[in-house]
Amino acid sequence: MTTTKKLAKVSKNKPTKLAAIVVAAVLALLVVVLVAQWMRTLPAVQCFMADYPGHTELPAGAPTGLPAWLGWQHFLNAFFILLIIRSGWQVRTITRPKANWTRNNKGLIRTKNPPSKISLDLWFHLTMDALWVLNGIVFMVLLMATGQWMRIVPTSWDIIPNALSAALQYASLSWPTENGWLNYNALQVLAYFTTVYIAAPLALATGLRMSGAWPKNAVKLNKVYPIELARAIHFPVMLYFVFFIIVHVTLVLATGALRNLNHMYASRDDGSWVGFWIFAASLAVMIAAWFLARPLFLRPVASLTGKVSR
Repeated sequence: MTTTKKLAKVSKNKPTKLAAIVVAAVLALLVVVLVAQWMRTLPAVQCFMADYPGHTELPAGAPTGLPAWLGWQHFLNAFFILLIIRSGWQVRTITRPKANWTRNNKGLIRTKNPPSKISLDLWFHLTMDALWVLNGIVFMVLLMATGQWMRIVPTSWDIIPNALSAALQYASLSWPTENGWLNYNALQVLAYFTTVYIAAPLALATGLRMSGAWPKNAVKLNKVYPIELARAIHFPVMLYFVFFIIVHVTLVLATGALRNLNHMYASRDDGSWVGFWIFAASLAVMIAAWFLARPLFLRPVASLTGKVSR
């Protein structure tokens, strides 16, 4: 069989495999819903859900509502992580980059050895990483200073049974009654805690190990923390962020879109359209950035700090 015929056969099989995956996923979700609805008819499960309704009480002194700074932090985090995922996927999949970048060995960053050449995609990925980390530091400081951390950090062990209860309610399509302005349900708390305090630090630690900034001659340190371990963790962390974004956006829109968007973008607890229009504007900015993040537009920016070449 010729190469052309093989490629044609592979391309024909792709839609079939994708359709099979979609059908299998839909059937699996249907089974989950039916099983969850059946479980909720059991007396023991009903007693469990009565004892653990799906949310825990916040600590004394926890703030009410979402401040304005959390709205613009939410946008910046979403903006940077979107471009990080895009550029990271390009670094992982593109074997022949359209352009490369070499750092100018002057100014604040100077090294004895000449800078190494990297792809323009990797330069963009590292640049977005740096901005995301800087924004994350501001985010963490504000969380601690305003007490908002108490809304996303588990403070009692009953978070676990309450999270199981909330998960069962979601799975049965009888979603938990909630008001994110006052208190997140237990499953949300665990998801936000995992994202902010586990996934984000893991992304930073593994990305730093894989970057050129890591000391290559630190033999003992490299033995304790091999680059293979960082690579094995970094990609699954990216997949976690993709999964979190999909689920997060879906539930925001499906559980009272206007009120949720007002919480997140307008710092108000009502059903007006203010938050929606702010969200729409931020979405337009992210879509524009997605399409502008290509060599034609990245070259002029990258050339400010290094040499761009083929």
